Amino acid sequence: MTDIIDELAQTSAAVSQLRSARPAARENAQLSFAALLEPAEAGEFSQAERYAVAAFVAGITQAGRPAEFYLDLLGDEDEELLAPVKEAIVAGQHRGPYAGGGHSTFEALGEHLGAAFDFAHLLVFHPKDAEPAAIGHLDASGWGPTGMVSLAQLISFLAFQLRVVRGIAVLGGEAPAAPGAVAETPQERPGWEVTGGVETPEVVHPGRFVNHALGWKPWVPGLSKEDFTEEQREALIKPERIEQPYFRLLARDPAALKARTLTDLDIFYNTDGGLGRAERELAATVVSRLNGCEYCASVHQQRYVDEGGDRETIDRLLDDGVDIDLGRADWAAIRDAAVAISRTPLELGAEHVDALRAAGLDNQAVLDVIYSSSFFNWANRLMLTLGTPDVPRRFR
Repeated sequence: MTDIIDELAQTSAAVSQLRSARPAARENAQLSFAALLEPAEAGEFSQAERYAVAAFVAGITQAGRPAEFYLDLLGDEDEELLAPVKEAIVAGQHRGPYAGGGHSTFEALGEHLGAAFDFAHLLVFHPKDAEPAAIGHLDASGWGPTGMVSLAQLISFLAFQLRVVRGIAVLGGEAPAAPGAVAETPQERPGWEVTGGVETPEVVHPGRFVNHALGWKPWVPGLSKEDFTEEQREALIKPERIEQPYFRLLARDPAALKARTLTDLDIFYNTDGGLGRAERELAATVVSRLNGCEYCASVHQQRYVDEGGDRETIDRLLDDGVDIDLGRADWAAIRDAAVAISRTPLELGAEHVDALRAAGLDNQAVLDVIYSSSFFNWANRLMLTLGTPDVPRRFR
C-alpha cells in the first residue's frame, strides 16, 4: 500500500526508519486517508467533494506538493470541478476568519460544496471562532449529521497530515522553502444561523483555561447507545467511551474514528525510545492553549503533571499563554516547534529541529514532537467546531 505521507514528504530512508518505530501511527494515518478520502461508501459526501475539500485545504495552507496531489486526484474524479476549486483556493488564501461565503467562486461550487469550503476555511485558520451557526450553515446547505462528522474529520485529519508532511520533510532536510505568509484580510461576519438541525445544549463555559476536568457537549446530534452497530462499538477501541458524547458523535464515521484513535494511542503511548510521555503531553497542551481549546488543554495539562511535569509551569502556561519562560531548554524547544507547526505547517523550519537537537533530543524524539503537535491540530479542530466545553457541577 502506498504511504501518502511518505509520498508527499518524499521521506528519506533514515526518516522512514524513524517512522517505523511508531508502526500503528504510520499504518493508521494511512487508514485515515482511506476512510476519509476514499471510503467504501461515500454517502452524502461524494468522492469528488472529498478530493475537492482536500485540494482546497492544502491549497489555502500553501502546501505545494500536497495541493498538487489532491488536485490531481480531483481531476481524475471530476475534471469540471478543477477550475472552480482552483479559483476558490486563490480566493481563500487569507486568514479571514471567514472565506467570504457569497463569493462567486464558492457559488460556482454549488450550495453543498460551497458550504463545505466555508467550513473548511474556518477550521484551517480560525477553529476557535466556530460556533453553532457554522453547523447551521452546513445544515441549511443539505449536510446531515453523519456528513458533518466526516467533513470535520477530513479537514482536521488534513491539518494533521499536512503538518506531519512538513515536519518529516524538515527533519530529513528535504523541506522546500516556505512561501510568504497568508494575508490577514478582514472579512464581514457571514449571515449564518442556528437551524433546527443544530443541538443547543445548556452549558457553563469555562471562559478560561483551567487545571481541572471539563465536560463537552456536541452541537451535532450523536448516536444513542442503543443504536450502535458492532462496527461502531469496535471503533471506540475502549468500550467505556460509549458513555462520552464526543465518541458517540464521532462514531457516526466509525472507520475514521477507529483509525484516528489508533493513531493517537501510538503517538502518545508508544514509549519505545524517543520523547518522554510528559514532553509529549507538554506539546499537546501547548498546541491546545495556542489554538484555544479549553477542553483538550484541561485533559493534557493533567496528563503532563501525572507523567512528572511541573505543576507550577503548566499552570502559568494555562494562565499566561505559550510565550512564558518554561525554565528548561528542552521544554522551550518543544514549545517553539509546537507553536510554529501549529500556526501554519510551513512555519516549522530547520532552526526548530536544530534547537530540539541542541537541547538533547535525538531524531526519534524530534519525530515525536512533530507527531504530538500535529495530532493536536487534528483533535483541537474537532473539539472546537463540533461542540463546546462545559464546566462540571462540582467545579462551578
